Amino acid sequence: MSKSEAEFPAKAQYNFPLTVGWPWKTVTKLNKTLFSKTHIPKPLATFCSLSFHQPSSPPQDASSTKHTTLLVETYYEHQSLRALLHKLNKKGSLPLRILRDDGDWSKDHFWTVIKFLKRSTRCNEILQVFDVWKEKEKSRINELNYEKIIELLGEDGLMEEAVSAFVEMKSYGLTPSLRMYNSLIHGFARDGKFDCLFFYLNEMKEMNLAPESDTYDGLIKAYGKYEMYDELGMCLKRMEIDGCSPDQVTYNLLITEFARGGLLSRMEKVYHAMRSKKLDLQSSTQIAMLDAYVNFGILEKMEKMLKSVRHSKASLDEELVRKIAGVYIENYMFSRLNDLADDLASQTGRSAIIWCLRLLSHACLLSRKGMDSVIKEMEEARVSWSVTVANIVLLTYLKVKDFTHMRILLSRLSSYRVKPDIVTIGVLFDANSMGFDGARTLETWKRMGLLHKSAELNTDPLVLAAFGKVQFLRNCEEMYSSLQPKDRNNKRWTYYDLIHLVTKHNEQHP
Repeated sequence: MSKSEAEFPAKAQYNFPLTVGWPWKTVTKLNKTLFSKTHIPKPLATFCSLSFHQPSSPPQDASSTKHTTLLVETYYEHQSLRALLHKLNKKGSLPLRILRDDGDWSKDHFWTVIKFLKRSTRCNEILQVFDVWKEKEKSRINELNYEKIIELLGEDGLMEEAVSAFVEMKSYGLTPSLRMYNSLIHGFARDGKFDCLFFYLNEMKEMNLAPESDTYDGLIKAYGKYEMYDELGMCLKRMEIDGCSPDQVTYNLLITEFARGGLLSRMEKVYHAMRSKKLDLQSSTQIAMLDAYVNFGILEKMEKMLKSVRHSKASLDEELVRKIAGVYIENYMFSRLNDLADDLASQTGRSAIIWCLRLLSHACLLSRKGMDSVIKEMEEARVSWSVTVANIVLLTYLKVKDFTHMRILLSRLSSYRVKPDIVTIGVLFDANSMGFDGARTLETWKRMGLLHKSAELNTDPLVLAAFGKVQFLRNCEEMYSSLQPKDRNNKRWTYYDLIHLVTKHNEQHP
C-alpha cells in the first residue's frame, strides 16, 4: 500500500460513479454526492480498487484515481484547518492544550498555529508549542524548522528565546545557517545590543559563513536608530574588508539614515556613489532626502527632489507637506502653495489641507478673484466652512482694510456653522484699532456665550506662518508670559479674560 493510501483511512469509504475524462461538471456532482448529509457510505477495501462499470467507456486510469484522492484529501485538510482555527479563535484558547487534545498536528497545522500566535502578538508561546510538537516526531528536528522559529522570535524581539532555540539546535548536531545568524544579528541590532551582535557576527565568520549585504543592513538600521553616525560610516569599510559589496538596499539604507540624522554631505556622497553604479533610489529614500532638504530650508535641492518624488508617484504625508509649504511661505513663493495642493490632490483627493493651501496661495497674493474661485469650488463640492477658511479670508480683508466685506463675513459665521477662535477675536480687535466698528459683532458673540468659553486656537498653523500673528494675539502672549506661573496655570482662560488682559495692557501702554 502506498503512503497516500495508508494516510487515507475512513475518508475514502464512499462509492460513487465517475465518468471518463473527469469533466468539471462531474467533479461538482461528485462533491455534492460525496459530502451530502443524506449519503450513506458503503464499506470499501481500498480506494485504488474502485471499479467502475461503464460499458461504453474504458476503465478509469491511474491519474484520474490520484486526482480523486487529492480532491478528497484537500477537502478534509481544509475542514480540519477550519476546525483548528475555530478553536484558536475562542476566547482564552491555549494552543498547547489544543495540541494535547488533538494528539498531533501536520506541518500545515503547526505553522497555521504559529502564524496565529504571531498575528495575535503571542510570540512568547511559539517556542513552547514548537518544543512539544517537534518531540512527537524526531524528523521535525531539522534546520529549516529551527530557522523559521528563530527568525520569528527575533522579529518579535524575543532574543532570549531565539538564542535558546539556537543553542538547542546546535546541541542536536545541526548546522547553523546564514539566515539564522542574520536573524540573531538583526534582533540584537534592533535592541542596540552591539556586543551580542558582534559575538554572533564573529562566530558566523568562524563557521566560514561569509556575511552578505543583508547581514549589514540590520547593523546600518541600528546605527541610524541610535544615532551612531560615525559607526554608520565605518560600515561600508567593514563590508569591503569582509569582501561584501553593498547592494541597492544597503545604499538606500545608508542614504535614509544619513538624511534622518541631517548629515547632508554624507548623504549626498553615498547618493552620488549609488548613482555612479546606476542603482535605483527607492521612493522612501527620496522622501527621506526631501525631508532633509526641507528641514534645512534648502529650496533649490528641495524642489529638485520634490520633482523626483512626483515622478515616482510616491505619497507625501501631511506633516511633510506642511513643512514644504512652510519653506515656500518663508521664501514668499505663495504661488507654489497652489501647485503643491494640485499635486497632492491628484494623489489623495481634496482634503482640508488642500483647500487651505489653495486658498492661502491666493490670499497671500491678495488675489480676490483667486479666493472667490476657490470658495466657489468649495461650495460646489459641498465642503463646509471651517474656522481656518474663515480666518484666511478675514485676515486678507484686514490686510487690505476691506471692512465692508469683513462685516458681511462676520455676520455669516453662525450660518456657516463656524465657531470663532482666538484668531477670529484678534482680527476683530485689530480691525477696531484701525477704525472698524465691531461692537455689533462683539455683542452677538456675548449673547451666544462665546466670550465666557475657554479660549482656543483652532486655526491651521500655516495661516499664522503666512500672515503672522495679529497684534491682539501677540499682546495676549506677552501679557500671559508676564504673569506668575501659578496665575497662568491655576486659571481657566476665557476669551473675556484675554480681552480684559489686553485692554489693561493697552491702557498701561497707550
